[in-house]
Amino acid sequence: MTGQASTLPAPTAPASTQVGVRLRAGARWLGDAARRHPRWTLVAVAGGGGLAAGWLGGPVAAAVAAAYLGLGLRTAAGRAAGKARRDGRVRQVDALAAHAADLRAGLPVQPVTLTAVPADAAATRLAHLSAAAVRLAERTGAPLADLIERIEADARAVDRSRDAVAAQAAGAQMTAWLLAALPVGGLALGYSIGVDPLAVLLRTPTGAGCALAAVALQVAGLAWTERLNRAPEATS
Repeated sequence: MTGQASTLPAPTAPASTQVGVRLRAGARWLGDAARRHPRWTLVAVAGGGGLAAGWLGGPVAAAVAAAYLGLGLRTAAGRAAGKARRDGRVRQVDALAAHAADLRAGLPVQPVTLTAVPADAAATRLAHLSAAAVRLAERTGAPLADLIERIEADARAVDRSRDAVAAQAAGAQMTAWLLAALPVGGLALGYSIGVDPLAVLLRTPTGAGCALAAVALQVAGLAWTERLNRAPEATS
């Protein structure tokens, strides 16, 4: 024995783990790019997916893949933006409650200032009301704590209305997405009875017309459903 410690090779991660790490890193990169440049990311991903599908299945497959990818990415981006708006709204209301509590306790606090959010009419309205309350208290000597508490109560009432509207619209939205997923079941049914529906849809004029018309109607229906669900929130 030489008395020297043997050097063992560092254990390497399994291939599946490395692939998972790379996929997560790619997803984070794509998410960051989507937040910075949402429209360009949508166009790039939908266009790239359409080109790949077109290379494999022809122009009809390219149009269908681009439409579905664009719709899916737009929906995901809209949900992420909606969550960010809701989180910002909650922080605004909590800031108002904390400010009113500090005023009631007689603590030396600065006038509350909330940043208006252009994408959220309710959050922008809340910021304007808070600024107006501060100006009113400075000019007339009205108790700022009472004004802030009334604005907070009104904001929480609006939030409850939004939640009720969202709960009522969730069923219709889920139904629309289930109807949009029905073509996948139709394709599976065709293959189960020994028919090749993709060959008909992608390689024949009649099938291509049916596929493109179906995709156009699905996109229009989902866009209309999203618009109906967004209308009460925009007017609140």
